[in-house]
Order: sequence, then C-alpha cells, then structure tokens
Amino acid sequence: MGESNGVNKPLVAFLGPKASYTHQATLDVFDEAKYILAPQIGIEDVFSAVQSGHAHRGVVPFENSSNGSVVFTLDLFADLYQKYPDILVCGEAYISVQHCLLGRDPGHHPHSLNQHVRPGLGLTNVKERESPLSSGAVTPTTKEPVPSKPRAAPLADLSKVKKIYSHPQAWGQCKSFLNTYLKSIERQDVSSTSKAAQLVADDESGTSAAISSIVAAKVCGLDILAKGIEDRSDNTTRFFVLQNRSPLSPSPSTSVSAGTHIPATEPPPQPCDPSPETENYKTLISFTVDHANPGALAHSLSVFEQFGLNLTSINTRPSGVENWNYIFFVEIKGRKLDGSAEGAVNKALLDLGKVCRGWRWLGSWENRLTAAGSR
Repeated sequence: MGESNGVNKPLVAFLGPKASYTHQATLDVFDEAKYILAPQIGIEDVFSAVQSGHAHRGVVPFENSSNGSVVFTLDLFADLYQKYPDILVCGEAYISVQHCLLGRDPGHHPHSLNQHVRPGLGLTNVKERESPLSSGAVTPTTKEPVPSKPRAAPLADLSKVKKIYSHPQAWGQCKSFLNTYLKSIERQDVSSTSKAAQLVADDESGTSAAISSIVAAKVCGLDILAKGIEDRSDNTTRFFVLQNRSPLSPSPSTSVSAGTHIPATEPPPQPCDPSPETENYKTLISFTVDHANPGALAHSLSVFEQFGLNLTSINTRPSGVENWNYIFFVEIKGRKLDGSAEGAVNKALLDLGKVCRGWRWLGSWENRLTAAGSR
C-alpha cells in the first residue's frame, strides 16, 4: 500500500517542511535512495496520507523526554470521529534535539555547526561560535522560587526580536532561556520548528526569531542567535512510524468510546516481523472505562499485571463522550501475536475487554532503545 512514482519507490509522509526534526527521524529509519520522502504541513496530514493509502508509511512526533507527549498526535490516535481506523504504529525512532534561536544578525554570516550531517539535508561544513555559559537568571516566582539558569547565552543582540515562532513542544523544552532573555516576547505556535525557520527567513524586518535546529538554519539561510537553548542536554524526541493495516483485514470497531471492543479472536495483522522475543517489543493500547464505576480504571490496569506485562507509560485525552471522561493510552512491553489467542498481550486484551468500556490495539513494534543497547 502507498503510492510510488515511476521508479517504484514507496512514499513516506512526514511532518515537514524539510529540515524538521521529524525529517531527521525519517532519514534515520528510511533510506532516501529507496523511498520518496514527502513533507506534510501538519501531523493530521500524515495520518490522512497513511489512512488513504497515499503513503506507504508515515512518521510523526509522539513524545519528548523533557516536555512529555505531543497531544496533537494523541488526539489523532484517540480518533473521536473515526477518521483513522486503520492506523497502526509499526516502528519508532529517537532523535537528540538541540534547539537553537534562529534569526537575522546583521553583523555576522549565518552560523552552522562544523560537523558531519546525514545525507538528504543538504548541509556543508561551516563554522559557528560556541555558546558561553550563561550568567542570566530568570525571575523567581512562588511556583519556582529558585529558578534554573539557562544552559546557553545569546550569541547576538536580541533587543530587536519582537516575535518568536516555534512548534508548541519547543516552548516547554527551552523555558529557562526564554524566561531569562525573551520573557516578554510574543510567541507564535506553528506546525513545526522548520516551518518556524521558514517564516523567519521570509520576514525581511529582522524582528522575528525561531526556535529550530542547526539544520534549519543552513537550509533557510539564517543566523544562529543562540545555540543549545534547551533546558536539558539529553533532550530527546521519540517518533512513531505509522502504517495502514492490511486491506484484507477487518477494520477495528470504530472509536473506543463507542462502547465496543475489537474481538481478540479476530486480531488485525501484525505489522512487524514475527519474533518470539516479545520482551524486545512495545505495544500501544487505548481504552475507556465507566467513570461512574469505582475501581474501573484500577481493574483495567490490573489486567496487565496479571499477565506479567510491564506498563511503561500512561496518557489520557478527553473521550468526547462527556466532559471529564477520558481515553486512556497505555504502552506495555511485549507484542500482540497475529492470528493467535496465545501470548501474554493477546490474553490481557481478551480480559481487558471484560472490565473496560472499550479498547483498541494501536500496534506493536520493535523497541529501538533495546535494539540500540539503550542509547
């Protein structure tokens, strides 16, 4: 499934534009010589391309180590309007994220890092000044009486910056720098960090800046006004690889909020290469419970313990049924076996259907952290 051009290359849709962190994650998973990499405007466009069959695979951001889950992606997995019933997660990628403040510095040429950059991003070796240690400090508040100092200081005068563009996730990853040097500056959400860089490049006034990457600085011809402005040096984003389930397989039974579940005896096809070593895999499941039933959530979660399945994360989003009702997302270690009622995950899902309102299996895939020896 998925369109290809005249040379029969499958198409991979990703959150663009070119030089976005999602683009870098896509290059980490897919060989550009074998696939057409197609940037999309928004995360939902990636879901739509995979659901329709226009794309063979899709790549979207899912969570950041510093700022948590990407709610736009979670909402699309919640699928309240049943637009993406065939979307499954079949892989993941981890990208180290170093944010830079990009803009126009009239006194300098565009900076970039003198380092090797993966093919497909079109960079050459150029020089860049290193950011000195900051002596700045943010304003103390009741919530944070001893605020942390930023890891980086500006490389240029920021007094002319009146507006900053970035993806919503970036604000929470760069709080110390922003609160120290750009506390009162207007912030504008955009679809991706590379889109932010494009908007600043198009702004001839020189009064806007973007939180984006070194890659985007080179691609858009921008100066690096500050480098490494993220709060944590280990700042990392995890991305999901999406696929469409087999067209020969029954689709899942609409949204989990509808009150029914996918029968465990008729599982959708397994997207990953079969392997008995389920410990090296992860599975994503969504489910809803009767909020009026005391213990409903506890009973649902205890199912996984009964079968020795380790829950590695829990998220919630509004269910769409009524206010203050939620869809729960759990990620577990292990994988759902295709065409079988055996296996811990399969058995747990069968029992989950007896205690929750409805559930949906959202895919099983290889654990890249385990495969890489824990990066």
